[in-house]
Amino acid sequence: MTNPLCDPYLVLSKVYSGGKYLKQAIAETPLEPLNRAATVKIVYGVLEKDIYLSHIISGNTTRPPKSAIRLILKIALYMLEFMDKNDYMTVDCAVELCKKLGKSGAAGFVNAFLRSYKIPPLPERADEAMSIRCSAPVWLVKALRRSYKGEAEQILSSPSHGVCVRFERGADKYLSKSHEDTPFKGVYIFRNFVRDEGFMLGDYTFQSVGSVAICDAVEGGGKLLDVCAAPGGKSVLLSKKFTSVTACELHPHRTQLILSYASRMGATNIEAVCADGTVFNPAYEGAFDAVLCDAPCSGTGVINENPDIKLNRRAEDIPSLVATQKELLNNCCRYVKTGGRLYYSTCSVLPEENDSTAYNFLAAHRDFGLEIPSSPLAHRRTKFGLQFLPHISQGAGFYLTSFIKK
Repeated sequence: MTNPLCDPYLVLSKVYSGGKYLKQAIAETPLEPLNRAATVKIVYGVLEKDIYLSHIISGNTTRPPKSAIRLILKIALYMLEFMDKNDYMTVDCAVELCKKLGKSGAAGFVNAFLRSYKIPPLPERADEAMSIRCSAPVWLVKALRRSYKGEAEQILSSPSHGVCVRFERGADKYLSKSHEDTPFKGVYIFRNFVRDEGFMLGDYTFQSVGSVAICDAVEGGGKLLDVCAAPGGKSVLLSKKFTSVTACELHPHRTQLILSYASRMGATNIEAVCADGTVFNPAYEGAFDAVLCDAPCSGTGVINENPDIKLNRRAEDIPSLVATQKELLNNCCRYVKTGGRLYYSTCSVLPEENDSTAYNFLAAHRDFGLEIPSSPLAHRRTKFGLQFLPHISQGAGFYLTSFIKK
């Protein structure tokens, strides 16, 4: 039987040591088919609980284990603590993986650690304790406690609701599976959903409920410019509301993703353009009825779906992201017709990327007025927009607002 720790180790080593995104690491790793579902559960779980697992390791060792052994311990600890796996089997497999990796000298340590570890007490400092409980970096804990007070822990620990699927047709054949309804027609969240031939036929696509909510709130019209559009989900859905969609993306390979997505879903009124949304294009000036800036952001609203964000995002990243968001809005507002709308969205729960950015834009552009959209998805209405939060919005942590050109 295949060692159940091997494939998780191969995937996670690419994330921890190789700097890969989790989804990219999974896609690049040939996984044993019979164990694929368990492997995916483990790798997501280890990253989701990374800080908590590190707390256990540091509380039971006098010096940090080397990276490979540390990773083996994290995988085994996750299986023991959160998957109710057989203790002896998990420990034996961890020891065997050490040997297989040429780390036989550490096998005895791994064996002794996993058979005798204890759960250390939490620190007394509130921020550090919450960081471990929620397995979130301290800087993010502090930021959310400052902005959301007693709700911070709910936001950080809100689990993924599952796989969100948007159907073009044929949803009935899948609805016998356990699912959660959303406020949007043809959009359901499944606990488990296995892709089949319907995906390539364009019967359905995978699109987060937050992304669907943003598209639902955008008013239709003639010409839409979708900036930072890859992989193309919003462009495709919004192509039903607009005569034409111009979908811009900075990188050529991501521009190709938009074309592939549109082709699969049968959207024929989308033009994909490789362009930098912060660089002015004279041909676009005053040319669009609506512009959607789905800006690069911290991703702090979707860490339940992308736990590797917690590993890679730093507090010092935020000012640079805010600067990019400002550049995008300052440039793309020039593309909006008089009477047209500029939409701004992020997948962040940090006010400095959301309401603060909206406030600063309005202060600098007196020719635009605030027009906060509406949404049937549960949200908080802020001073300048809609804030979707994971614990109230079916797992989605997004922000949306709009400005109308006077």
